[in-house]
Amino acid sequence: MARYEFKLPDIGEGIAEAEIVAWHVKVGDVIGEDQQIADMMTDKATVEMESPVAGKVLELAGEVGDQIPIGSVLAVIETEGADRAAEPAADSQDERPLADGAVEATPEMAEELPVTASDDVAVITKPVRPEPVEGLPLSSQKQDSASTSSARTEVGAVHVLASPAVRARARDLGIDLAQVKTASDRIRHADLDAYLLYNGGTVSARGTAAPRKDEAIKVVGLRRKIAENMAEANRRVQHFTLVEEFDVTALEETRQMMNADRGSNPKLTLLPFLITAFSRGLAEWPMLNATFDDEAMVVTRHGAVHMGVATQTPNGLMVATIRDAQTQSVWQLASEILRLSDAARTNKATREELTGATFTISSLGPMGGITSTPVVNPPQVAIVAVNKIEDKIVPVGDEIEVRKRMNLSLSCDHRVVDGWDAASFMQTLKGYIENPLRLLSA
Repeated sequence: MARYEFKLPDIGEGIAEAEIVAWHVKVGDVIGEDQQIADMMTDKATVEMESPVAGKVLELAGEVGDQIPIGSVLAVIETEGADRAAEPAADSQDERPLADGAVEATPEMAEELPVTASDDVAVITKPVRPEPVEGLPLSSQKQDSASTSSARTEVGAVHVLASPAVRARARDLGIDLAQVKTASDRIRHADLDAYLLYNGGTVSARGTAAPRKDEAIKVVGLRRKIAENMAEANRRVQHFTLVEEFDVTALEETRQMMNADRGSNPKLTLLPFLITAFSRGLAEWPMLNATFDDEAMVVTRHGAVHMGVATQTPNGLMVATIRDAQTQSVWQLASEILRLSDAARTNKATREELTGATFTISSLGPMGGITSTPVVNPPQVAIVAVNKIEDKIVPVGDEIEVRKRMNLSLSCDHRVVDGWDAASFMQTLKGYIENPLRLLSA
């Protein structure tokens, strides 16, 4: 046996340390060569660490949220024989020790069993692997098991048929579905109501559940980066926000018309049209397409528009950058938005794709509110939040019409952007957004 110390490699120019955001192995696991063992984060880029050797995990450096210096030992792996990458145990005694918080294996880790459930069946006990039937081919046994998954039985197990909505309500109400009587083949909301009445409760879809237990969640990875960036932005930037209402009736009609004849192009949302409008407006008001070095007291007005698009991911908000947005058509922008959003959500976005924005747009789509106050992302000096579209009764000439209206919220760094410039930019946007033919002309 040999002992191999896997040291954290240099994963970015100028990076001195990286944060552990996820472990994919634990002490005692037997892993293969090139198997993913951890996710490390630098700035907002997540890098997957893969083991260069196969073997058994002996030690891991730290816990999720710990910062590990470049070049320090990330994992110690026991390998078979004298692997060329392995180091003898005796020689490794003087190597750099693991960071504080190395994980120790426990008997409970080996005894844990997964608990699975289908969408319609609540499994009350842990699943037991079925024994093979003598004389019956394994393929037949698998097919038979799959075809009867909703009716499988085991000693001491209770299977309850219920829809996901019923199971969610029962969980909120603190009801054990195994105790609920039903005259049909599955439990329904009426059965929960009857159970509550019979047991002295009240009929309510929500609100009668037992209080949830307190849950402590460590702020690590992307969520910690977001917290740090927001605190820094609030400390350094002197924000002001301007909200303007736009009529997007004609723009929505244009979008639907283009989608009806889009061919192999991606479906257009409102976002590519808005990015086009912003790119043209920023060319006329370059003081908003700028970055501010407040230590050197230098404002750089950028010629190209590198549009940051805020994207919600399972780990938090990330901003992907569309380079040279001013040169792209709405179809090209739609494709790039899809590509970058998918890369951000799957942690595949590169460092270059997550940095370098000169202006940012944030949109919650139909989930957006009436108005909002977005936070400027330094060193940028401006950000726009897109709010939801609403049908409103408005006067149009001498007539009253129902029109589609939408608010845009522009936040600026008041140290370098004046209110007049912000208002002028919004009026320029109005000219493009409310006149889609002008917006789409070369």
